[in-house]
Amino acid sequence: MRVLFLGSPSFAVHALEALVAAGHEIVGVVTQPDRPAGRARRLTPPPVKVAALAHGLPVLQPETLRDPQVVATLTALQPEVGVVAAYGEILRRAVLAIPPLGYLNIHPSLLPLYRGPTPVAGAILAGETVTGVTIMLLDPGMDSGPILAQAVVDLPPTARAGPLTDQLFQIGAELLVQTLPRYARGEIEPRPQDHSQATVTKMLKKEDGCIDWSLPALMIERMTRAYDPWPGAYTFWRGQPLRIITAAVVATTAMATPGTVIGRSAGGNPLVQTGNDALELVEVQPASRRPMSGGAWLAGIHANEIRLGEVVQEQ
Repeated sequence: MRVLFLGSPSFAVHALEALVAAGHEIVGVVTQPDRPAGRARRLTPPPVKVAALAHGLPVLQPETLRDPQVVATLTALQPEVGVVAAYGEILRRAVLAIPPLGYLNIHPSLLPLYRGPTPVAGAILAGETVTGVTIMLLDPGMDSGPILAQAVVDLPPTARAGPLTDQLFQIGAELLVQTLPRYARGEIEPRPQDHSQATVTKMLKKEDGCIDWSLPALMIERMTRAYDPWPGAYTFWRGQPLRIITAAVVATTAMATPGTVIGRSAGGNPLVQTGNDALELVEVQPASRRPMSGGAWLAGIHANEIRLGEVVQEQ
């Protein structure tokens, strides 16, 4: 089929590679413009662009799809169908109307649950035991179009957002190439979502990762996994950020002020009082330093009492 592909980050490459391997004609690859990245702020292409050029595919990098000239350019490609995998912009009606068969979208959740930009983080924060990936048809709403196919995946209690997102898009790429020809032949009846069951996630901000130690240890531990790799779960010690990379919940009856280090685990890692139970800091990363064990960080701290958090960062 003549496919117009829209995607940007590394996990979207799985879908592009799967379409190429399946023999589809990719008439155009639309991806975000090159952006500054890294400490040197060097102009860096999106991973999808790199993959597309490696296959000799035509690449378009418009600043926005709202530009009428961009819409005309995409229309001239005469795609039969579009595929979207984490492109980075909501498609407006003029773009949605271009391919006769519409756009198939890979969404890493079991819709209608966890619509929006951060579905994997949302599932981890909620403590779900299963998640999955959905192939849906795009409509003008946010992830509200009818469902073509779904795959269910176990969500283990150690899952981290970054690796899990990549895994879901790999599964989604396989599901896409299985679903696309069947949909084109009219063998799949699109199933409307039950909008009454929908949940919606939000775009993450840096401050979302700041730990409130009055929360239960269970919620803070989930933050360390849901916000990996960005924005990370972090606190403050002596005015400097301290990232909590890996943590574990430890039952305790202690009644110290939340954020206070109340002891050590059997492995020597600090135990921090929370609103309910304690949190073992298994792996941390102080500002401008490499990740280290919580025990190694604690060994370098010279203080009679250690309290973490913004409210005491100036002490």
